[in-house]
Amino acid sequence: MQSEPETVCNVAISFDRCKITSVTCSCGNKDIFYCAHVVALSLYRIRKPDQVKLHLPISETLFQMNRDQLQKFVQYLITVHHTEVLPTAQKLADEILSQNSEINQVHGAPDPTAGASIDDENCWHLDEEQVQEQVKLFLSQGGYHGSGKQLNLLFAKVREMLKMRDSNGARMLTLITEQFMADPRLSLWRQQGTTMTDKYRQLWDELGALWMCIVLNPHCKLEQKSSWLKQLKKWNSVDVCPWEDGNHGNELPNLTNALPQGANANQESMGQCKSLEYQHLPAHKFLEEGESYLTLAVEVALIGLGQQRIMPDGLYAQEKVCRNEEQLISKLQEIELDDTLVKIFQKQAVFLLEGGPYSGLGEVIHRESVPMHTFAKYLFTSLLPHDAELAYKTALRAMRLLVLESAAPSGDMTRPHHIASVVPNRYPRWFTLSHIESQQCELASTMLTAAKGDVRRLETVLESIQKNIHSSSHIFKLAQDAFKIATLMDSLPDITLLKVSLELGLQTLLTTALSLPSS
Repeated sequence: MQSEPETVCNVAISFDRCKITSVTCSCGNKDIFYCAHVVALSLYRIRKPDQVKLHLPISETLFQMNRDQLQKFVQYLITVHHTEVLPTAQKLADEILSQNSEINQVHGAPDPTAGASIDDENCWHLDEEQVQEQVKLFLSQGGYHGSGKQLNLLFAKVREMLKMRDSNGARMLTLITEQFMADPRLSLWRQQGTTMTDKYRQLWDELGALWMCIVLNPHCKLEQKSSWLKQLKKWNSVDVCPWEDGNHGNELPNLTNALPQGANANQESMGQCKSLEYQHLPAHKFLEEGESYLTLAVEVALIGLGQQRIMPDGLYAQEKVCRNEEQLISKLQEIELDDTLVKIFQKQAVFLLEGGPYSGLGEVIHRESVPMHTFAKYLFTSLLPHDAELAYKTALRAMRLLVLESAAPSGDMTRPHHIASVVPNRYPRWFTLSHIESQQCELASTMLTAAKGDVRRLETVLESIQKNIHSSSHIFKLAQDAFKIATLMDSLPDITLLKVSLELGLQTLLTTALSLPSS
């Protein structure tokens, strides 16, 4: 500002193999990031390298001096900075003249201008104390004053570091995690048996996601992974370390508002969204011909979504399973499929259908395996224009919901009160079951719409609905959907779809009638 007096700051920057390893500035500003003066000097060095004179390490310069020159050098140094260095100079002189001093037991002398050894690790400068203080401050504000936003900015900085393969990324995340573990609210919530706030849960989720990025980094060394594993186990053994489901109490949030509805729910409002353009960037090393970073990213996403995994225990963890799946599918929907990507979809769909126990679309899965309805709906709509047979095969395989297909419990099942007392115990841990059943219904409705006019496929979809959907309300909804699709204004009624609607309506009536108490 013109009204402010100009200030001069003394800045010192140390480099080691093209990295800034330490900085000091007399401005006194304390922050995680470099002050403006350090940035200015760095830019000056980059833009005008010829204006910054390079010197040999001071040890090399001293080696070239004779005795008289060395004495003159030391005396002038003390004269110029006598108030700062004279006590230290006298102390060092006394120690050097003493044969038994510790300084005389060490060969040579340190040289801060010489840089590190080629074998030493060189890291970008990171003010660890400031990182700890900032995170502690943000956490103490309890989510107010934009502290959550500031923490997310720190997480974004860690992601940027990881992208640049900066080893400070793991260092910075370690410092952040230590402050999270030291948050006094964790002990308080544990003692009171109450749940942490949703905002705080989301911060812990991001913390865990970043650690997964670090430990899965293919470029890190084995000893680094061993060190991180030891540290993670240490944190996990602490009593106040939050559970994955985030619940220490018995309080259950309202699932209606907690879960997103459909794969598009994570975008902004059985117009404001950002428009991104994805392109194939060739990846030359260790890859097959025609592969790009985009094809690899899509293939990895499909593999991850199709992995068989057991439904976790806690409410919050189950919500997170659904939320993460739908977020990833939403990201995939931003990509326009070309011929290359369609081939990736076809290859992965076949692999998943023929896969063994690793695949959630395999022929045999665990009873409590996470259902594939949402993922299969996305696969179905993506494959349908290109390979209809594979699209239907994938969607029909995904229609199952084995957790509702357990063997009938013993007892007199002809009496309604026996059914009411037994059914809730068949799936005690599936808090998100109603959401899962709605996704199953959406998949079935999508297939009914696509199969209009195809008698064989409509009959196959109807059989799948009758076999796999157990909710009478969802069967009734599908009967309504089939009727609407069959009687669209711009076309003649589809007789087969009308028959499907009738059969589903009759099934709903029969199921409802059987559940009513007998007079």
